[in-house]
Amino acid sequence: MEHIVGGKFKLGRKIGSGSFGELYLAVNVQNGEEVAAKLESVKTKHPQLLYESKLYMLLQGGTGIPHLKWFGVETEYNVMVIDLLGPSLEDLFNYCTRKFSLKTVLMLADQLINRVEYMHSRGFLHRDIKPDNFLMGLGRKANQACSIYLLHLFVHYRDLQHTNTYHIGKTRILQEQLDMQVLTLTLELSKAGGMISNHWVMCLCTS
Repeated sequence: MEHIVGGKFKLGRKIGSGSFGELYLAVNVQNGEEVAAKLESVKTKHPQLLYESKLYMLLQGGTGIPHLKWFGVETEYNVMVIDLLGPSLEDLFNYCTRKFSLKTVLMLADQLINRVEYMHSRGFLHRDIKPDNFLMGLGRKANQACSIYLLHLFVHYRDLQHTNTYHIGKTRILQEQLDMQVLTLTLELSKAGGMISNHWVMCLCTS
């Protein structure tokens, strides 16, 4: 039995799982494009996919941000469809016996810093910077300058008008924290946290 989500994405084999639910390989039946589909039970206590999809929408157009293709509810699942990406930086690091050349590290550093700086320029601070959350592009995306993509948007932001700090991450998530009106306010964040985390990634790669 074929499972179609969003009217055109046919689910295939499961390729991953996590706290959010399960990740499936899917195919756009209209053009044959392979994509990734995240499925999360609508009964989950602290849903994440709706919030993550809103963040992707706000960050669309940025270099290294996966394209959000569809989000909606199908039967008992929240479903988010995004670009299908390749191995993570952690996967490649292990494949290279946990040692990158200085040239490779410098090339990676330029892209990693650019990805984090883009999020900061939009008022968001990624709260889970690590090699597992940087993925390589596939196909044509692998040959482009933006071959590294930033995933899993667990973020921290501040509503300056109300001097409130909000956290959107693996822990407690409240729907009102992610109301679209709050997300579109003018935000100001310190870059220190992201730069420290990025420095940790670079130290890990050269150690």
